[in-house]
Amino acid sequence: MTRDSRSSRVALITGAGSGIGRATAHRLAADGYRVALLGRRRNALDETATEVGGTDRAMVLPCDVTDVAAVRAAVATVLDTFGRIDVLVNNAGISATAPFAEVTLDRWRQVMAVDVEAVVTVTQAALPSLLDHRGSVVNVASLAGLGGDPKMTIYNAAKGAVVNLTRSLAVELAAQGVRVNTVAPSLTTTDATADIPDADRAEFIRRIPMGRAAEPAEVADVIAFLAGPDSRFVTGVVLPVDGGVRASSGQPPHR
Repeated sequence: MTRDSRSSRVALITGAGSGIGRATAHRLAADGYRVALLGRRRNALDETATEVGGTDRAMVLPCDVTDVAAVRAAVATVLDTFGRIDVLVNNAGISATAPFAEVTLDRWRQVMAVDVEAVVTVTQAALPSLLDHRGSVVNVASLAGLGGDPKMTIYNAAKGAVVNLTRSLAVELAAQGVRVNTVAPSLTTTDATADIPDADRAEFIRRIPMGRAAEPAEVADVIAFLAGPDSRFVTGVVLPVDGGVRASSGQPPHR
């Protein structure tokens, strides 16, 4: 590792093996960041690393974000190798769909562990370097964190927690130079949404004024904005990336 590489800006991205996480790695690498890719699937992370420029631009960190010791070890490896963390993108997440009466505490705890507790764990581990370098955190929530949906109690609650965690951290860390923001995507074309039934997908899209799902790169572009210097006076923002969903009153069109 050269001195130049240790002085380059570094972004740590969780859930970097696919979807929004992979697209964010592409975008931030193109913006000049070295990217530390954290996720469960080594093969997927290796693919992302190869796509963004190989070991000179990226490092692969297979890790379960719910394993506190593994997260701390992964962050320590980033700091040992790259020397710093300037941007943290908390993207790892899972969903769950079930009628509330059928929600089990085991599934509740599993989703909360990945979607909420891991945000706390990874952010705490990276925070000393973020403070040293006046860095920024971008959390990936969801439109589901801004309202309620049938049969999505766990996911609504988890992403809602991420939204308010973002606001609280933004207020607490602002005077110390660390910004914390959140993107809230609507339906996005990823592996995680590939198994949505066609009828349900059509209903999702019917509610999006722009008439289509988002592409991961479109969400990544907004993450890059919130992570970088162009948003240097922006913190505590929850920014929908939703094709106009939140702008709509929800009423049907007049005929």
